[in-house]
Amino acid sequence: NERHYGALQGKNKKQTLEQYGQEQFMPWRRSYDTPPPAIDPDDEYSQMHDARYAALPPEVRPLTECLKDVVVRMLPYWYDAVVPDLETHGTVMIGAHGNSLRALVKHLDGISDADIAGLNIPTGIPLVYELDAQMRPTGPGQYLDPAAAESAAAAVANQGKS
Repeated sequence: NERHYGALQGKNKKQTLEQYGQEQFMPWRRSYDTPPPAIDPDDEYSQMHDARYAALPPEVRPLTECLKDVVVRMLPYWYDAVVPDLETHGTVMIGAHGNSLRALVKHLDGISDADIAGLNIPTGIPLVYELDAQMRPTGPGQYLDPAAAESAAAAVANQGKS
């Protein structure tokens, strides 16, 4: 899953910005370790009553998440599923939501907790990494269409503002 936005679940970015203002909106949306307020487990947007999660104990179902939580969820998948596929097949393609990709790029590029707030992953623009034998990037990721990536990243940065 992408990321649990807590009490903001069910609201779009524009509604959230209008309700809480820019000073609160941006840390919730882009910071590394500032989660939105937790959702009430009885809220209509809570996953607590969603059949898809019924097999999971309630204590492992988040009530809110920040990017730091996404990194914690994503890294085991990287090491347990993606790295073995890379070692076996040499190439993998990862399709994921924006925050999951921000978490992965933070890990691969060693982006600081403070600097990750400025990273906007463009939707649908392939980003390629070359990795060494230790599964570390040999350089920064490269977009296959840098001009389209720049434009699309700007659009992501402006979400909620109009």
